[in-house]
Amino acid sequence: MKLSAQSHPLLWQTLPQFEAALAQSPIRPGPTLVGMSGGVDSSVTALVLKALGQDVAGLFMKNWDEDDGTDYCTAKRDLADAVAVADQLQIPLHTANFAAEYWDNVFEDFIASYTSGFTPNPDVLCNREIKFQVFRDYAQALGFANIATGHYAVVKSSSTGPELHRAIDENKDQTYFLTGVAAHQFQNVVFPLGVVDKPLVRQLAAEAHLATRSKKDSTGICFIGERRFKDFLQTYIPAQPGIICDDHEKSIGQHQGLMYYTLGQRKGIGVGGLSGADEKPWYVARKCLATNRLFITQDPQHPWLMSHSAELGSINWITPPSKTPWHGQARYRHRQPLISTQSQSPLTSQQPVFIFDQPAWAVAPGQYLVLYSGTLCLGGGPVVNR
Repeated sequence: MKLSAQSHPLLWQTLPQFEAALAQSPIRPGPTLVGMSGGVDSSVTALVLKALGQDVAGLFMKNWDEDDGTDYCTAKRDLADAVAVADQLQIPLHTANFAAEYWDNVFEDFIASYTSGFTPNPDVLCNREIKFQVFRDYAQALGFANIATGHYAVVKSSSTGPELHRAIDENKDQTYFLTGVAAHQFQNVVFPLGVVDKPLVRQLAAEAHLATRSKKDSTGICFIGERRFKDFLQTYIPAQPGIICDDHEKSIGQHQGLMYYTLGQRKGIGVGGLSGADEKPWYVARKCLATNRLFITQDPQHPWLMSHSAELGSINWITPPSKTPWHGQARYRHRQPLISTQSQSPLTSQQPVFIFDQPAWAVAPGQYLVLYSGTLCLGGGPVVNR
C-alpha cells in the first residue's frame, strides 16, 4: 500500500499528532513490533507507524487454545484479518502461541479469584504478564527495539522513567487495564492511538480500506472472547447453588452459584415477580461464602452497597505520589467517572487504605482501584476489603 497525502489526506492531516506521541514516548531507534489482534485499533496502529516512516512488523498472539468447537472461537478469523491487514500494509506478520503462559500467569489466578468470591479483572493481569512481559521478551528475541499496541493511553518519557497518562478519548481510555504494568515495562513502548479519538481511528481505517475497518470492537474477556460468561465459568468451577435472601435475611429464592454474581448486578438474578414485593429492580448487595448465601435488595442506596473506603491487597506504583498524605482521583471500574479520593494509611503500607470523599457504589472485592493525579495514572491494586 502506497501512503501519500494524495491517497490518504486524513492520515496526512493527522500525522503531526501521531508524531508528537512518538516523540514523547520512551522508545529507541530501531524496528517496532506491533501487537496485531485482528482488530481495527491495532490495524490503525500499524498503519500510522508505517506512515511515520517506522520499520514496522506485526505479531499475532494466540493466547487461548480455542478448540472447543463453539461459535465463540474467533482466533482463526482474527488471524485471517491480521494477515489481510499486514498484506495491505506490506509488512511482515509473525505469529506466536502464548497459551501456556496465559494459562499459568493469568487464567489460574482468574479462576482462583472467582472461587474465592472476588470479581477479578483478567485484563489487568493479561497486560502485565502477557502483552508487556512475554510479548516484550519475544519482540526483543526477534531483534525489535520497540513494541506498539492499539491501547488508548499515552506513555511519556520523564526524568524518573516512563509515565502513563490517560488517553484523549475518555470513553476509550484504557489506563485502568494497564495499572498492573510495572513502570519499567513501559520502556520502549508506544501507544499511537492515545492522542486521538475512536471515531477518527474508524475514519482512518476506512480511508485506507483496511480489512478490519468495519469490525466490531471486542467486549469479551482478554483473549477468551465473547463467550456466554456463565457457561464458560461452569466449565472450570463446579456450580454450588444456594439461598437468595433479601436485605431482611428472608429466603426468597435460589442462586446458581455465588461466582455468577457481583455487587451491584441487577440482571440475571432470577427473582422477578415476587409476591408482595415492589416491582422495582433487585440489586446484588452482598455475598457470604461461609453460608453460600446471596443477599439482594431493592434499595440502590442500601448500606451494603455503599463504601466509604477501600483496602488494597497490594499496589503497583507506576509513578508514586510526590506528597503524602495523598489526595487525588480514582476509579474502581473501567469508564467510571473519576471520584475524589485520599490515602488514609501510609502509601508504603502492605495493604494501603484509601478514603472516598463521597460514598462509592458497589465496590466489589477483586476489582482494581486505580489512582490518578490529573491525566497521570499513578498505579493501583486489587480491593480486598471495602
